[in-house]
Amino acid sequence: MALILMAVEVFVVPGFGISGIVSAICAVVADFLIYEEYGGVAAFVALLIFILLTLLLVWWVGRSKMLEKVSLHSSIDSTNATKEQLSVKVGDEGVALTRLALIGNAEIAGKVVEVKSSGKFIDEGTPLVVVSVNEALVLVRQK
Repeated sequence: MALILMAVEVFVVPGFGISGIVSAICAVVADFLIYEEYGGVAAFVALLIFILLTLLLVWWVGRSKMLEKVSLHSSIDSTNATKEQLSVKVGDEGVALTRLALIGNAEIAGKVVEVKSSGKFIDEGTPLVVVSVNEALVLVRQK
């Protein structure tokens, strides 16, 4: 019964859930009953066999194509950058619309974009120049 529940844990509901806990309890109870009936050596051999069969089951699942079928194969290649942020180029000039307490909004080339100050706080209305653009991160400094 313990091996069946362990197989359910591995194949049906992965993770350490109810069937895994009940499987471990069944193995301990079975081992105790074997100890009572046949002695310590038989109980040790039974426990060793249970552990080896469980490890064999886990190894077999790891090598099987089953995990390949249920695993996620897609990759995320999107960005959270807006069209305005992607259109900004290094050297573009603009003005801070909000106080840049490291991050704020600025108008650059007629577009409102979220920018990051390259070090210190920049007050609203201060002229800016774009230092670098890395997808969604537009780094600016005071002009």
